[in-house]
Amino acid sequence: MKLYKASKPAVEKKLEAQNLKLLYAVAWPPQGIYAKKDLNTIDDMKGLKWRAYNKGTTRIAELVGAQPVTIQAAELPQALATGVVNSYMSSGSTGYDSKTWETLTHFYDTQAWLPKNIIFVNQRAFSGLDKPTQDAVLKAAATAETRGWSKMREKTDWYLDQLAAKGMKVQKPTPQLAEGFKKVGEQLTADWLKAAGTDGQAVIDAYKKM
Repeated sequence: MKLYKASKPAVEKKLEAQNLKLLYAVAWPPQGIYAKKDLNTIDDMKGLKWRAYNKGTTRIAELVGAQPVTIQAAELPQALATGVVNSYMSSGSTGYDSKTWETLTHFYDTQAWLPKNIIFVNQRAFSGLDKPTQDAVLKAAATAETRGWSKMREKTDWYLDQLAAKGMKVQKPTPQLAEGFKKVGEQLTADWLKAAGTDGQAVIDAYKKM
């Protein structure tokens, strides 16, 4: 939520440039690590066949010495069953939906990041509404945002409970693993800032002040 609030002005500015108006955003459950062995430090990730689905997850594999394999969500169960991959990073919902407990044994609740869905509308169409209707839309958006974040927290706990009930070891990362991922996060941020420039730096600065 802090990062959302810090980044919201920049996101709104980008959307406005495309004649779009941000209404609200809702986060997905946080990302954790699925594996078939104990991961006590970053070094334990070396050589893992790591499911990658975007630039960020590919970069993580590079930084920890894992082997990135591009697999989309729909292909994940088969890739796990056939050994194409033996580890990945995603939310509890992905693990539940793909029945990851059938092939992997561990889930580390690293809370690496919380992706968000952003709901927006055409600015010109919104401006064409009368004031009472605009107010009603904004009120509904605020209500949806609050409800969505609350539901996300509920579902996060539910998914992790389900993984544990299916026999997976659901646990917090060790201090050593957490510290290793903190360094990975710092590198990912540095990589992002090279592309995001001053606007991106302003977001990071605002976030750190919260």
